[in-house]
Amino acid sequence: MNTHTPAILPNEPSNETLQEWDRVHQLHPWASMDDWQGYDNMLVDCAEGIYLWDGDGKRFIDGPGGMWCVQIGYGRGEMADAIAAQVRKLAYTSPFTNTTQPSAVLARKLAEMAPGDLNNVFFTTGGSTAVDTALRTMHFMNNRLGRPEKKIVISREKAYHGSTYLAHSVTGKEREKSRFDIEKRLVRFLPDVNPYNRPEGMSVEAWCDEKVADLEKIIAEVGADRIGAFIAEPILSSGGVIVPPPGYHKRTFDICKAHDILYISDEVVTGFGRLGHWFASEDVFGIQPDMITTAKGLTSGYLPLGACIIADHVLERCASPDDPTLFSNGYTYSAHPVSCVAALTNIEIFEREGILQHVREVTPVFQGRLRALKDRFPLVGDARGMGLLGCVDCKAPNFAAEKRLGQMIDDACEEKGLLVRPFANMAVFSPPLIITAKQIDQMFDILESALEKVSAQVASEGGL
Repeated sequence: MNTHTPAILPNEPSNETLQEWDRVHQLHPWASMDDWQGYDNMLVDCAEGIYLWDGDGKRFIDGPGGMWCVQIGYGRGEMADAIAAQVRKLAYTSPFTNTTQPSAVLARKLAEMAPGDLNNVFFTTGGSTAVDTALRTMHFMNNRLGRPEKKIVISREKAYHGSTYLAHSVTGKEREKSRFDIEKRLVRFLPDVNPYNRPEGMSVEAWCDEKVADLEKIIAEVGADRIGAFIAEPILSSGGVIVPPPGYHKRTFDICKAHDILYISDEVVTGFGRLGHWFASEDVFGIQPDMITTAKGLTSGYLPLGACIIADHVLERCASPDDPTLFSNGYTYSAHPVSCVAALTNIEIFEREGILQHVREVTPVFQGRLRALKDRFPLVGDARGMGLLGCVDCKAPNFAAEKRLGQMIDDACEEKGLLVRPFANMAVFSPPLIITAKQIDQMFDILESALEKVSAQVASEGGL
């Protein structure tokens, strides 16, 4: 089958019918509930490399890389073969009482990749459940140590950690009305860490001092004896690819260590090559967390899988040799053997093709084209990123105008064959890591053309 041309078999429903069924019967993540059966999502038919084709055969560069996750690109026959072989050999076994070769080998592999003494891997179903596991591990440890009050989690405004109850409770990204409950007793949020939003005239160094002081202030107010963990993304990805000021991560990590507060590094996005390393915590930011959460790029999106990687020194404090206690956390599909094979094959492809090195080589091209947008387009307030992560942050007077501007940019890019991920006035990029320098230029050529169109439209309307 030619993956570049949509094929409708005689008995298959038409594209129009599929989209109607989708509207009427499928509730998508983050659906707008003011018109929950009125949306019109793109029908994606097939994919290869960095490209997607819709149901009409139009090709798009996948700027978001799926959902920050398709590191090795689409259409890898090697992945399909490995997954199929494992399905035939052993599709499933209970992780509660059994183990498998794929899960044991993958656990060892992840322990070797992770920094310091992070030698213990708890497999989950994705990023949200990995974060849940990290938080529950903190709860378990402090209960085991006789410190039931030491449970509060410090997070950040604009941080995203997942959509399960615990993970959503420590997420600070919400900008619109939410009708979901959260556990407000569990969490305290640090103010925005984005250097772009610092007061006029303030240096980045002074901004960093202020952000570190925010953490010290919260600890003083709440009490270290009540704070169990600090959870932090190395880069606040869904919040708009926010890169904290240099030195911030190391300084906040040292403060946590001084107060016996567990440091959880949420590397669901930054893990597996996005910044040119397996994990960014130590190699990029110089810290060895107590726990790392990962998912997304772990399988390059081919199958669902997540992991919470836990340090020896944390589990040693959880041990109860004189009082046998179950670590009663787990999922039916923890350590799923087929998903673990997908992860192992993904890692083999990374290693054989030198993808981490490739990311480091093309990053200057990506970041150079990204940052040039700020000088070229008055509409662009900031263009920021690191590795193969980027965000174009455009200027708008209010939230309604931000949403409209983001939609205009999204529409203009899509018309020209580029998918971006719009967040209000921001357009976010995290393309497959196999993207070449030439393809990076093609992607930014399209984005520049889209920004030219939108800039002209805004000017013709007299502003937003």
